[in-house]
Amino acid sequence: MNMQKKATTITVLGAGAWGTALSMVLARGGHTVQLWDRDASTLETMIKTRCNRYLPEIVLPENIIICQTLVEALANTLDILMVVPSHAFGKALIGIKPFLTKKHRIFWATKGLELETGNFLHQVVERELGTEYTYGLLSGPSFAREVALGLPTAVAVASKDQQYAEALALLFNQESFCAYPTDDIIGVQLGGVVKNVLAVAVGLSDGVQFGANTRAALMTQGLAEMMRLGETLGARSETLMGLAGCGDVILTCTDNQSRNRRFGLALAEGLTESEALNRIGQVVEAVYNVEQLCHLAKKNGVDLPVVEQMFRVIKQGASPKEAISVLFNGCLKANSLAR
Repeated sequence: MNMQKKATTITVLGAGAWGTALSMVLARGGHTVQLWDRDASTLETMIKTRCNRYLPEIVLPENIIICQTLVEALANTLDILMVVPSHAFGKALIGIKPFLTKKHRIFWATKGLELETGNFLHQVVERELGTEYTYGLLSGPSFAREVALGLPTAVAVASKDQQYAEALALLFNQESFCAYPTDDIIGVQLGGVVKNVLAVAVGLSDGVQFGANTRAALMTQGLAEMMRLGETLGARSETLMGLAGCGDVILTCTDNQSRNRRFGLALAEGLTESEALNRIGQVVEAVYNVEQLCHLAKKNGVDLPVVEQMFRVIKQGASPKEAISVLFNGCLKANSLAR
């Protein structure tokens, strides 16, 4: 693979805030971006205004081409970046499969597990497309608005093919956006899943005004749970202590730009799951993945107390204050955060 950086054409599937922000990064790097979304009204508005409704103050550069059909978006490109919700990831792959050749490379910026199976997304790629395709992903501490504005950001890019991971890093790297390559595809994906559930927990705790001490304990416990599960699944500890794990946990748990944190805050007010989702108006990945994460932990014999309590709150209607209290009355002590 030629590692010399050169401008190319990249397809981005998913014109939400994150897909648009990553399109901005690629466009600033001199690449042509063919951006498509399944929502025709979103595309029509972007064509007319040259703005995304979630990033209304940011004008799209000319080298982002808004495509109204999937055929148009997939023309004249080999690199496809998927930025769709985890529950739609498999269907999106099925949708593009008829247009693919073995020369196409697939990478994604989706953080989550498959809703129906609990599989990691690379397993979904291999199931739907086979093992012949080169694939990878991007993950790390990154809010869409800040990325779109060009504020300094660092992320991880991962692929089983280390050369492709390095190529992805080269594709994105520029003055205000740094991508660090790794072949630890499990670790990078796991960090992006667990951090969403932890952000709900911290949002709940802050929402019931348990304070900064509780927040720190929950984040520490959550990181310990991530490390235990990661060790069992074969992830590297340095990955989970890096951008894709610890970095993303810090970001998502502590800033209200996080949808998952805001979801926890809303539940703490007494809103139902549906009411909280309506208020946020965008996908909250923890809602889709908390049950799958519990199943993954149980399957591998790993205890995840924070995740389990968030499942009780989100899916079973448990009291936020009671769930956090349960953790402090037993689970946190039992898992020895001092070690």
